[in-house]
Amino acid sequence: MSVITRPFQRMTLAGKILIPLLILVAVLTVLLLVLWEVGIIPWLIGVVADVVTSNIDIVRFLLAATAILLFTIPTAFVIIFMELKAIAFLASRIGPNRTGPWGTLASVVAGFKVLAKEDYTPTGADAAVFTIAPIITYLASVLTLLVIPFAPGLVGLDMNIGLLYFFAVSGLSVVGLMMGGWSSFNKYSLLGGLRAAAQIVSYELPLVLAPVGVIMLAGTLSLNGIVQHQAGWFWDWYVFQQPLAFVVFFIAATAEGNRTPFDLTEADSEIVAGFATEYSGMRFGFFFFAEYVGVFVLSALTTVLFFGGWNSPIDPRPILDFFHVTINPAIDLAGMGIWLLWAVVLGVPLVVFLMTLVIWTFKSGWSLIKSLVVAFALFNVIAAAVVLIWAFVSFEVVVGLFWFLVKAFTFAFVFVWMRGTLPRVRIDQLMGFAWKWLVEISLVNAFVTAGAILVVQQVTGR
Repeated sequence: MSVITRPFQRMTLAGKILIPLLILVAVLTVLLLVLWEVGIIPWLIGVVADVVTSNIDIVRFLLAATAILLFTIPTAFVIIFMELKAIAFLASRIGPNRTGPWGTLASVVAGFKVLAKEDYTPTGADAAVFTIAPIITYLASVLTLLVIPFAPGLVGLDMNIGLLYFFAVSGLSVVGLMMGGWSSFNKYSLLGGLRAAAQIVSYELPLVLAPVGVIMLAGTLSLNGIVQHQAGWFWDWYVFQQPLAFVVFFIAATAEGNRTPFDLTEADSEIVAGFATEYSGMRFGFFFFAEYVGVFVLSALTTVLFFGGWNSPIDPRPILDFFHVTINPAIDLAGMGIWLLWAVVLGVPLVVFLMTLVIWTFKSGWSLIKSLVVAFALFNVIAAAVVLIWAFVSFEVVVGLFWFLVKAFTFAFVFVWMRGTLPRVRIDQLMGFAWKWLVEISLVNAFVTAGAILVVQQVTGR
């Protein structure tokens, strides 16, 4: 027994972890191959396919809800890290550079740190309302993602009143903020909740009125339909047909998301942290996440309404037709069957082994285990890059998702940029600007758009 255990005891910690994992993967792979050859796995696949087909609506709902909830977590972490780095750059600092490569895990660690803190309920607070408030605020941000079209066919629910649903659900966020401010039994929290109510109610009006021109041009309230009407070249985007509406919408969206210079609801220089003053731990984390998810949601809606959604800035169809290029991504994976599985099972370890030998040869000071880890990581990076490039060239949904995320995160960066650049306005300036300027401009834009549409219809006869 000592002959078997002695090599294991002499291994490093990485070796003691990796070797058993590799053995387990090999055993599971052999077991799967045997079950496939016997016919058990194909039978299980058929049973699962029948169950899914007969309950397709329930399965689709569960998949959409799970995907949206899981999508919010990395989205918030990416925007938080972007904010840390961008504001540090604007202030001539380095920013986070210790946790993870180039500080990329700083926001993740900060998020887990918040969740690990003590969740304290102040004496005198309404515990039930105090607990429910951050959940409502977070869900109001998450549920709006249900109607956002990320790519062709990649939408949780394509409603013909999607824009109306978006504004109705996003308006619930003010309920959570007011509940948190009122239930905290703190005067600063109450002030923050009242400010949130006044601010969101005031800016909800121009936020809803600004896209009226877009609705008239597209002829639909479906966000998916609005994106489809902007297909083609970038000058077909509604930002060039409704520039005034875009300016009003973006300003109102900034106030709706409580972002600088309109972050009066949690102004730290005036009312400590506003509605979130008494919150800590996971409940504060829900408020924190809701804000950054809201930043992405507003950026995504701006992209959908004014910047073509998933459509690329150029129309690739004339270019492909000119060069007689035809993309045919169809690959008969099912037809390959067991041979494809054997190629993956045997080919991947062989390639990783060869890469390990090459790295071990050129890096003489490295151990075999370290070379194996680096080779495995490098192989995964290369394989992921190849798959993404192939998917990008082959599938319209991947191309659409790429352009949508580029545009949405560009606007998220603009929100971050404004936080590091602009000063906070006074509450009277905030309220006056909405009622004295934005509402009137939105109404004028709607009337002018309607008149222009009538004139064009009379001239063209359509």
